[in-house]
Amino acid sequence: MASLRHERRIQAPARVVWDVVRRPDSITEWFPGVVKCLVEGMTRVITLASGLEMVEEIMTIDNLQRRFAYRITTAVYTFHFATIDVIALSDDESLCVYSTTAEPDALALIVAGGTIGALDEICRLAELRAKE
Repeated sequence: MASLRHERRIQAPARVVWDVVRRPDSITEWFPGVVKCLVEGMTRVITLASGLEMVEEIMTIDNLQRRFAYRITTAVYTFHFATIDVIALSDDESLCVYSTTAEPDALALIVAGGTIGALDEICRLAELRAKE
């Protein structure tokens, strides 16, 4: 089982960064290759640009701690669990941490590449919104 973590310092208040990621359907705005998303209750189904659908279970959306946690339940994974944490560093700066644990290991590495791109886009969107 592989665990990976990536993080970005973002020049935006934590509430602004959190607003980018807290809605389950917002993933199409910031995760590379996700072109469609359907949310029903605590289930999210994402469609990748390749046409592959992935079913995810939303574990928590904690507005107080600013934590979004989910797990991919699609059969290609033996295990998957991911969290996105938004931490206030100051009034105008935040840390966004995207952690993933998955098995098989090769799929964890593929997802990790996506999380790097996701963090870049979360950063871009939050910093843009902070200037508005």
